[in-house]
Amino acid sequence: MLSQSLLNDFDSGGSPPSGLPGLAYTSDSFMQIEREYLFANHWVFVGFAHQLSRIGDVKPIRVAGLPLFLLRGQHGEVVAFHNLCRHRNLLLIDRDGNCGKLIRCPYHSWSYDLCGALKNAPYFGGANRDLPPGFAYEDNGLAPVRCEVWHDWIFVNLSERPMAFADFLAPIRRQLGGNDVGDYRPVATLDLGEVACNWKLLMENFIEPYHVQFVHRSTTDQPLENHRTVIDEHCLGSAVELSETQVADARAGTLGVTSHYLTLFPNFIMGTYQPDQMGVHLNEPIGPARTRQHRVIYTHRGAHYSDARVRQLADLWRSVHLEDHQMCVRLQQGRRSPLAARGGVLSPHWEDSVRKFQELVANSIRPGLR
Repeated sequence: MLSQSLLNDFDSGGSPPSGLPGLAYTSDSFMQIEREYLFANHWVFVGFAHQLSRIGDVKPIRVAGLPLFLLRGQHGEVVAFHNLCRHRNLLLIDRDGNCGKLIRCPYHSWSYDLCGALKNAPYFGGANRDLPPGFAYEDNGLAPVRCEVWHDWIFVNLSERPMAFADFLAPIRRQLGGNDVGDYRPVATLDLGEVACNWKLLMENFIEPYHVQFVHRSTTDQPLENHRTVIDEHCLGSAVELSETQVADARAGTLGVTSHYLTLFPNFIMGTYQPDQMGVHLNEPIGPARTRQHRVIYTHRGAHYSDARVRQLADLWRSVHLEDHQMCVRLQQGRRSPLAARGGVLSPHWEDSVRKFQELVANSIRPGLR
């Protein structure tokens, strides 16, 4: 069990401030505490609604280390359940697919409808339809998980007392202003595979603008001095405002537009790029030094992008992500040094939003430290 002293340097309030200690990125114990006290108590981004397009579509996921699955229900809504049969607790859904009208356990054929109600438990009481005394179908349905969808983005919350979903979205809605996410449609998906780093490093990298002009010299035209950081409750990130001249002078094939880089704690990432593009990342923690990443590219419904232009966009964003991945992998490797125990130092100007993210992490996991 990790102790409260782990955060002593982080809590010291030095100038410049320290970051989270290396163990926060490398320790199995720290990740377990995150699962139990962070991911189990926040709205967690878990998927894209357009990827569950048909009634009966299912997708297994893990949140806080627990097996869950997403389902496009019989009325077209996206719902979530704990991913186990109520009989012998077999994992019901082991891959993306479509379950038809019933979710059937392959072990003993217990079957559930698309609302999670148990409809059949054959031979459980002896003969085909017999039931043992004290057993009722209505008491043995699938266990639902609180689930909400904002436009195309699916969130679940395992907490007994969750933040109201409207309150969760409020700060990012403020930052978006009049930019209505409902006006955007998905045009491409990038499967970026596994990245050999902790999920927090990918979040922190997106939140801060300090690295942009150094890491992305060949793929972006967004000078550091035009950036500002964003701290609005649990919505953290940065923004860059470019003049018409700067946009016109941007190199072809690079990103040189007014942009907002916004996150919702703990793991939702959205980038908006004027006048008509948006990207959303899904970072799925699968180990202290392993994160699976996807990105969906969206364009405004009023814009026309040819297939060739969409491919160019996908190629650009893959290049940008690979540049970030190289840095995040090396950040992960550096966390193995004993010097990383003190967490390094953060720029109070360019990385104040990273510091706020780390404070949210620290405050979430404190109850799990002895």
